[in-house]
Amino acid sequence: MHMSRIGILGLGNWGTALAKVWCEDGHNVMGWTVEAEVYESLMTSNINEKYLPGHEIPNLDSTMELSDLTETCEILILALPSGVILSVVNDLIPHLRPSHVLIDLAKGLAPTSESESGMISREIEDRLAAAGKSNPVVVLTGPTIAPEVAQGVMTTALVACHDRSIADRIAERLSTESLVLTATNDVEGAELWGAYKNTVALACGLVDGLRDGIGGDNLKAALVLAGFSEGITLLDAMGANAGTAFGPAGIGDLYVTATSPRSRNRTLGEKLGSGKSLEQALAEMHMVAEGVRATRMFLNRAERLDIEVPFLSALGNLLDGEEEVSTAVRRMVEAYEA
Repeated sequence: MHMSRIGILGLGNWGTALAKVWCEDGHNVMGWTVEAEVYESLMTSNINEKYLPGHEIPNLDSTMELSDLTETCEILILALPSGVILSVVNDLIPHLRPSHVLIDLAKGLAPTSESESGMISREIEDRLAAAGKSNPVVVLTGPTIAPEVAQGVMTTALVACHDRSIADRIAERLSTESLVLTATNDVEGAELWGAYKNTVALACGLVDGLRDGIGGDNLKAALVLAGFSEGITLLDAMGANAGTAFGPAGIGDLYVTATSPRSRNRTLGEKLGSGKSLEQALAEMHMVAEGVRATRMFLNRAERLDIEVPFLSALGNLLDGEEEVSTAVRRMVEAYEA
């Protein structure tokens, strides 16, 4: 077993859950956080009380200095929300050595992106290139509910890199008894499905908000099917491999995000389904739900590619307050009736 020196940037629930799994597997792990309360709670009790209470991680080193991480670690995990990841990458770049590998856990499209694809990983690569660096960027995505990963629940995920040999090496190094990583070179597919599934989760949440009327599990199944079908057409046109739709990043992640009570996007949909406006619903949530931005982004891309997307259009109209929930849901389903 080859031990790796892993640095985790961002100790939210996902970064902390991975830190726990890899520490228990015998790797040397150091976490970096900008939150003093997270740093102090790990230093005093070995527990991240804010994001992953109840899980002790005695072997995790933590720091608030980026240079501590880059000096001691070779694999750098970017466990940051999509809204802040690029500013941290800018801070990280001056500290990078050629041996560092970057693993991006933020999925989907960059908040404001210069690149045509708009993908976060591509944006990171562009910034590295502009600084004269050529460190590999790997995307890790899959059906991963963080508290379950921390408990050791069997979890599968996809590791994607344009250089397949790097993806293979990372998958082999970082897989554990409970975290099974599969390699692919379909970076576009991994990242686009990672973002797209949030739109379907949002739609499925609507059903949970309609429980007293037309909402129920039959309707949720119809919506998953409609959203998945539309995703296959759209993401294929955006450069994803067809096979990726049927792996952990596609149907696997879509299933868990659409059904888990812990899913933020599903929760947001439920609030909308019960009649709240988007503003009201978002005001009640403290964690970021990426589905709203993803819906608008994919709608823009579909328009540019001239592809019919009835599922996303109905969802977009609902988010903009232009359509009633029951009308929108009916339109989403009817577009894909056999």
